[in-house]
Amino acid sequence: MFIRVEMAPEAAGDKDLAKKLAEVCPVNIFGVAPDGSAVVIAENVDECVLCELCVQAAPPGGVRVHKLYSGEVLKR
Repeated sequence: MFIRVEMAPEAAGDKDLAKKLAEVCPVNIFGVAPDGSAVVIAENVDECVLCELCVQAAPPGGVRVHKLYSGEVLKR
């Protein structure tokens, strides 16, 4: 695992944002749970291409991508 994706609870619970994240991620890291909340699909995390589309789609602090190999955090 080279990265870790974190979502703020308020971002994960936003049903509109959940749909948007699922749409913008080119490698399907985000999905929509039965209750409409956003979920991170753990088995897809290593496919991340660090495009930052999820970070830009979410409100500031909503999504963070931690590069475990360098300590850098992609965030807004």
